[in-house]
Amino acid sequence: MLPWFSKWNRENPTDIYGPAVIIGTIFGAVFAAALLVSWGQPFATQSMQTGPRGTGMSVPEYTSDVTTPDPTLEEYYTEEPYVPEGGEALAGDIYENVQVLGGLTEDNFNRLMIAMTQWVAPEQGCVYCHGEGDMETYGSDDLYTKVVARRMIEMTQNINEGWDGHVNANGEVGVNCYTCHRGENVPSEIWFKTTPVSASFDGWSANQNRATSLSQSTSLPSDALEKYLLDYEMIGVHNLDSRVAENPSDPDVQTWQNAERTYSLMNYVSNSLGVNCVFCHNTRAFYDTEQVTPQWGTASLGIGMVQELNNDYLVPLGDSYPEERLGPLHQDAPKAACKTCHKGYQQPLQGTNMIADWPELATTGDPVYE
Repeated sequence: MLPWFSKWNRENPTDIYGPAVIIGTIFGAVFAAALLVSWGQPFATQSMQTGPRGTGMSVPEYTSDVTTPDPTLEEYYTEEPYVPEGGEALAGDIYENVQVLGGLTEDNFNRLMIAMTQWVAPEQGCVYCHGEGDMETYGSDDLYTKVVARRMIEMTQNINEGWDGHVNANGEVGVNCYTCHRGENVPSEIWFKTTPVSASFDGWSANQNRATSLSQSTSLPSDALEKYLLDYEMIGVHNLDSRVAENPSDPDVQTWQNAERTYSLMNYVSNSLGVNCVFCHNTRAFYDTEQVTPQWGTASLGIGMVQELNNDYLVPLGDSYPEERLGPLHQDAPKAACKTCHKGYQQPLQGTNMIADWPELATTGDPVYE
């Protein structure tokens, strides 16, 4: 090497590592892309078409998520019924204060009681509803849990009998106590009112821009479940035309606040079922009910069902609950919504038939045993 060149090289150093890192990164990315193209996507997906071809109306899911069973299925307790032969003694004639299920045979009545303890109170057992006394005290209604359980049995029968279009839309599935409880005394994903007690003073911002579980931790309104699943307010967005002369105080006018609430509810429903918007809607016309998917009808029935459950069954039980079971802000009764049953799946418990062995919960009349 010439002396003058070595001296010049020492006095004028060149950074060769920076360009090398950049070139190496680019080459690595190109190589990884080539592998994906050659070998296919490493995480396989499958897609459920929800609308006409070519419209992009499909729900993609990772195959691993679809094929992985709901972990709560492992703990599900079930037992085949005892088919009555005729002439058996009935529970209402044997036990005191049997206000529901009294027409069941003793064997089937006790079979259902055992199942309910497994579904709702596997650790406490029978004492959760009946207390620590002997069998002679089981007819007492001293514990609120028994009063609530009786009403929940009636609610379950009503769901299976009156809302067949929702719970059995894709085949006989039905619901029982385990659909919501999953071995817990209080089901997960219940909800309470979160509207601030000073809402009239705080204004609209009191309902929006508050990161709550009901708004899915977004800036969307946190009172959507209260307004739509409890107060029966109409779900809708503001006028599709601009600069329309309307008075926001008119109850028939859908303001932008109503639109925000609607988005909040739809976001909640999507997360509850683990789906996207096109599961129910055609994105070219969200507002047009003539261009929706069949799932839209099923979901609409579900909204109507939850409204009835909250107003006719759950809210009226507020006076029966102890203080620790009531809401933290308004001392209101716990209420249900989509996620209470679905828990992130399109079908609760991945479509397991929950009334196959429990015809007693499928109807308010006499069960049909096969």
